[in-house]
Amino acid sequence: MDTGKSYHKQATGTAFEIVQLHSTDQEITLFAACFCPFVQRVWVALEYLGIPYKYDEVDPYKKPQELLELSPKGLVPALRLNNFDPPKALNESTIILEYLEDLASTSSGRTLLPPRSDPYARALVRLQSDHINRALVPAFYRFLQAQDVVPQIAAGKELLDAIETLAGLFERAEREVGGTGLWIEDGELNLADVLVAPWIFRATNVLKHYRGLEPPQGPKFSAWLARVLEHPSFKCTCSTEQLYLDSYERYAFNRPNTSQVADAINAGRGLP
Repeated sequence: MDTGKSYHKQATGTAFEIVQLHSTDQEITLFAACFCPFVQRVWVALEYLGIPYKYDEVDPYKKPQELLELSPKGLVPALRLNNFDPPKALNESTIILEYLEDLASTSSGRTLLPPRSDPYARALVRLQSDHINRALVPAFYRFLQAQDVVPQIAAGKELLDAIETLAGLFERAEREVGGTGLWIEDGELNLADVLVAPWIFRATNVLKHYRGLEPPQGPKFSAWLARVLEHPSFKCTCSTEQLYLDSYERYAFNRPNTSQVADAINAGRGLP
């Protein structure tokens, strides 16, 4: 039953503690919404790459002027780069991640991609990332927003197929270059892990609660999933489960004007 719950406007749990630690001015300001998986991608990367930042919670549905100045569609995440005069801006999570990767290469030394000396391994990670953005993320929303049983079954299969294809791409990288990211036991967090983690995480709470989804079985997948969800840079950006259940109720019942993402899925368009 749709109880009319709305999205949260403040992080909870561990994520709230991290927000408090990042409340002072820095060269980078992250304009964020605590419930948004696209934001969480960038947030995890900032934590992992060790880049100083200020976290600024905004309401993307109210679209304050300070957000519109950074992101023309009024979407989060957005970065304000305060070390320029006047400040410069970036939006779109994948573009921001590329910027942070380049920035970290000259500062913290940490990276989300294999070394530049191995361009093929880097290309394999980008193949994984492309599949996540093109197939897995849209399938997540189609499954969550589907209201009738038959479309739900079809969308659920689509999502599970997308997850299994991603696992296959991880296996390919393991065969061809020795593995990348957290798929291998002693691996480090990489770009594909960061890109997919927010939706895999929401599958374990939101999709389990509203659609009864159980993740794929298998020791390698389960081990990877545990490493992703327990990674300190990811775990510290997670709020308590209730925040996600409340915030995604509007998607689960496909309320009108839920979001630009929901509207795009309903219209069969690409994500905004």
